[in-house]
Amino acid sequence: MSDLDLFEAFERVEPPPEQRPVGFFTDSSVCIGCKACEVACKQWNELPSDGQSFTGMSYDNTVELNATTWRHVQFIEQHDSNGKLRWLFNSDVCKHCVDAPCENACPTGSLIRTEFDTVYVQQDICNGCGYCVVACPFGVVEVAHSDANNDGGAHKCTLCYDRLKDGLEPACAKACPTDSIIFGDVEQLREYAQRRVEVLQARGESSAQLYGMPADDHALGGLNSFFLLMDEPEKYNMPRYPRSPKRALPKMYLWGLGTAIVVAAAMALVFDAD
Repeated sequence: MSDLDLFEAFERVEPPPEQRPVGFFTDSSVCIGCKACEVACKQWNELPSDGQSFTGMSYDNTVELNATTWRHVQFIEQHDSNGKLRWLFNSDVCKHCVDAPCENACPTGSLIRTEFDTVYVQQDICNGCGYCVVACPFGVVEVAHSDANNDGGAHKCTLCYDRLKDGLEPACAKACPTDSIIFGDVEQLREYAQRRVEVLQARGESSAQLYGMPADDHALGGLNSFFLLMDEPEKYNMPRYPRSPKRALPKMYLWGLGTAIVVAAAMALVFDAD
């Protein structure tokens, strides 16, 4: 590498102009479990197959989000109040939290917010430490270690950042045949989602609720990828009160300070006794 190339490598590049925040509204009430979103995501992002082995988990052979599955359609079997079997379907994905724990925990700066207010992993900077994995309360991020993709870096949904830059909607939303996955301006999506849940509740679906709205103090400042659920969040393997490690830091600092004071006082008493 020449001296000129070395200087260019460290040259500050102006970030792209900021855009209005975009995200997903996933309406599980109209999801039919077709998994078209999963296939479209893998095809566009050139993600390897996770295998077709029988898991015993209903008809769900994907089971969870991981380094090579960035959209996961959940199949949840339930019995209603009349004892009849019903299905709950939901297309799970990275929540692109407004106050993202994974971004807060990243020591290398590989996790950033894009100009579209989405959370993105810069693979050339990620060192595979896994801090983002344990910080995420939703189990979204995973460090690649499978035979199909063993680059050692953290991976998750990018919200099709490459498509966004070209003015295209993400592949999963494009492929969804029922518009269960709606992509767009986050504020507009929230308004639409509120009207949608009111319609369902008026029809007698009392369990219909929104998950990840900014009004929920526990929701990490709100989720740019939020959901309409037809039952309690725990049934969809989503924590009712997701936590961010950053919010525990003040209490940890106080405990540490208090411990240091107690230890210092004890040592002072010991030395005075001598």
